[in-house]
Amino acid sequence: MAPHETILQILLIGVANGALIALVALGYTMVYGIIELINFAHGDVFMMGTMISLTLVTWVPSLMGLRRASLIDPPLLALLLIGTLLVAMVCCAILNSTIERLAYRPLRRAPRLAPLISAIGVSFILVNIGLHWKGASPVDFPNLLPNIDLFRDVLGINTPVLFTLKDIFVILLATPLMVGLTLFVNRTRLGKAMRATAQDREAAALMGIDINQTIFLTFLIGGALAGSAGFIHGLYNNSAWFFQGFRGGLYAFTAAVLGGVGNIQGAFLGGMVIGIVAAISDFQFDPRWTQAVVFGILVLILIFKPTGLLGEETAVRA
Repeated sequence: MAPHETILQILLIGVANGALIALVALGYTMVYGIIELINFAHGDVFMMGTMISLTLVTWVPSLMGLRRASLIDPPLLALLLIGTLLVAMVCCAILNSTIERLAYRPLRRAPRLAPLISAIGVSFILVNIGLHWKGASPVDFPNLLPNIDLFRDVLGINTPVLFTLKDIFVILLATPLMVGLTLFVNRTRLGKAMRATAQDREAAALMGIDINQTIFLTFLIGGALAGSAGFIHGLYNNSAWFFQGFRGGLYAFTAAVLGGVGNIQGAFLGGMVIGIVAAISDFQFDPRWTQAVVFGILVLILIFKPTGLLGEETAVRA
């Protein structure tokens, strides 16, 4: 493969993985922007999205008398995928908002360490649920997307660069979700309430904003994004594992910090940066060094810009 083709291949892989990381990072950055809580359980909500999706794509075909989902007719398979995505988003939204109601809301006025420990505890609970649900070993997720190379099979370009339908699927699904979330936060009444709550919770309450409802809906939206990311992860990587939320959540939280915690566009940019950096490390060095390279880049950026790439300095309230 020529050098320019290698660079293009790295960028394509990095953008696809970065879009997936960014989807999870959006949930982290929304929650931190509203209540300044690092929701460590968010990565495991993402894992539950994959588990729910895997259960549906294996259970529904069995109800139809088929051994696997790939035997379903294409139109019905498309409906199954759309339905699975929606169910994963709804279930993870309900799960995330329930976590907020039971584990975080009672500790909202407690010292900051208390909700942080609560988040770690919820994370362990979800990890063990995933362990008992699908076992300790990685489980195969059905390969339901056609194995089509867009360059060779669609455009007729003879190149060693591989860009499959899976890659474009991740990008085309993640990007509209990010754009839609940005428009929602900037242009809707609830979005304005979220921004007001993030800026000054007490002042927002005095202006008639229901703080509890706003925070609840923030967790609801963040959970839906995590559920969609779990579904995409299963289809893209064809695997599900009870511990995948740890690494995925760690990368996503790093992306949120890198882009500027509380900044939606920053979380998306951070996810893209980490995806590309990880792809470069996998190609040029060794996948075992990838995490060290990613966090090394994060440290360097935060040394020179502590607020992240798109973060802004905020005044400390007395």
